[in-house]
Amino acid sequence: MTTTRKQHSPQFKARVVIEAIRGEKTLSQLGSQFKVHPIQIAKWRKAALEQMPELFVDGRTRKPSSGEADSNALYEEIGRLKVELDWLKKKSGNARLEDLRALVERSHSDLSIRRQCELLGRQSLRVVLRAGG
Repeated sequence: MTTTRKQHSPQFKARVVIEAIRGEKTLSQLGSQFKVHPIQIAKWRKAALEQMPELFVDGRTRKPSSGEADSNALYEEIGRLKVELDWLKKKSGNARLEDLRALVERSHSDLSIRRQCELLGRQSLRVVLRAGG
């Protein structure tokens, strides 16, 4: 014999938890009234009491959501990559033609030769392309 678990709506759980927090009836009495096991009611009450302080958090000092944290991490990475790219362009600007040719990978699957030259800097682009790139 298989039994399926009964799914309770959040509104139903909230109503049961409010009654449990009031303490006018025992968990057993509430279990009989709402047809839910008393241990389940105790778990719901515990979860509600643990999460209740979050309801009253000052909006001005709220924690960033996970989406905001991801966004902040991405902006940090973009900034770091821009600094690294600027450094590379500055360093490659003084490189010799042979050195620049050696840096360009003609069979790279994701970066075209033109883009690789752009990443090496504008001066590098003209020099490498004129030289047969």
